[in-house]
Amino acid sequence: MDERIRLRLDVSYDGTGFSGWAAQPTRRTVAGVLTQTLDLVLGVGTATGLTVAGRTDAGVHATGQVCHLDLPTAAWREHEGRLLRRLARLLPTDVRVRAITEVPADFDARFSATFRRYQYRVTDAPWGAEPLRRHDTLAWPKPLDLDALNAAAAGLVGEHDFAAYCRRKENATTLREVTRLDWRRDPDGILVATVQADAFCQAMVRSLVGAMLVAGDGRRPVQWPAGLLTRRERSSEVTVAPAHGLTLVAVGYPDDPAEYARRADLTRRLRVPVAEG
Repeated sequence: MDERIRLRLDVSYDGTGFSGWAAQPTRRTVAGVLTQTLDLVLGVGTATGLTVAGRTDAGVHATGQVCHLDLPTAAWREHEGRLLRRLARLLPTDVRVRAITEVPADFDARFSATFRRYQYRVTDAPWGAEPLRRHDTLAWPKPLDLDALNAAAAGLVGEHDFAAYCRRKENATTLREVTRLDWRRDPDGILVATVQADAFCQAMVRSLVGAMLVAGDGRRPVQWPAGLLTRRERSSEVTVAPAHGLTLVAVGYPDDPAEYARRADLTRRLRVPVAEG
């Protein structure tokens, strides 16, 4: 077997025109477009094992997505000086590979990750979202109170069973540790939620945002989102916030590459499914 090398790819994309990350035979997806372009540059099947840190849903964006793949060492040595620019020329403009880095063979974009960080953008301006930001900012029809949003967020931080906020999968745990969840209002008036956790179950981030927004506009008490954590089934009262306001902004990994394998083993023991919010 040919000697192979593992590469980390840092990827950004506008999710508007994609049916999510995961390749689907009849739909345009980020993984599908990336694989097709790599095949064009390197030869069909040369790049193998494309693995992503977080499988974002249709319409969700990324500025800090990470994936890995394996190449024959000879192919990498042939293309390494020009691969980034060739991908820039051939990829559609709504997806960019921003960096390509050699990593140890035990680096796993999915299982070696220590956290995923998302941001969700909302405007409560009476005129709605600015036209140039309409694809990444939710227009909310009621005024939102920043203090109420942060009070609602505070009760969701920590390790909890987020079953009320997750689309349950068979044999998958809904136990997650949220290490950061807060809101800010930027000078332009946009409200930005930042949420970070070791991992998320499917639709979790958008469900959390949906619950906090109705507390922020006064329709629910600020204690209501945390109160749902006692549920062991998905709550039909929670509306999932639209996908287009959500962006994956960062994925963290151990500082010491020697820790990649240990972290991956730990993650596999804790939970197999790793999805986006």
